[in-house]
Amino acid sequence: MHTQNPRHLSILIGACAIAGGAVLLAPTANAAPVAECRAPGAASAAMAMNTSQCSADSVGGSAAAAYGIDGTATATAGPQALALAIANGGGTATSTARGLSGPAAIALGPGATVNAQGVRPGLSIGIAGAGAQVTIDGTAGPTCTRGPAFAGDFQTLRGCLSTQ
Repeated sequence: MHTQNPRHLSILIGACAIAGGAVLLAPTANAAPVAECRAPGAASAAMAMNTSQCSADSVGGSAAAAYGIDGTATATAGPQALALAIANGGGTATSTARGLSGPAAIALGPGATVNAQGVRPGLSIGIAGAGAQVTIDGTAGPTCTRGPAFAGDFQTLRGCLSTQ
C-alpha cells in the first residue's frame, strides 16, 4: 500500500517520532557503539567505530547532528538550517538542509535508507524500517517504498506511508 495524504500528518509524525525514539533508546545485550557527531555553528565532526559511523557539517547560524548505532548517518546544514540524521541496525540516513529548513532522517534496520533534503522553509521527517527507502526532495513530495516507511514534509505539505 502506498498513499499520500496531508491530513493527520502531525499525529503520524508525533507517533513515529516516539516509536523511533523508543527503538533507539532501548538497551540491547550486545549494544553497538554509538558514533555521535554534533556540529553547532560553523563546525565539522566525524567518527567511525566498528560498524557505527557518522559525520556532521554546518556553517555559522546553523546546526547539524548525526548518530550512527551500527549504521551510517550524515547531516549537513547550510545557512540558517538544522539537519538531523539517525541510523540504527544497518541503516543509512542522510539529511541535508539549507534556508530555514529542518529535515530529519531516521533509518532503522538493515537496508533502511532515508535521504531527506531541506530546500525550502519547513520541517520534514522520514522514517524507514528494514529494507525500506524514503526520499524527501523538498519540492515534489516524499516517496516511501520497499518496506515499512513514513514521511511527512511541511515544505510541500505532503506525506507518504508504505506498509509493503
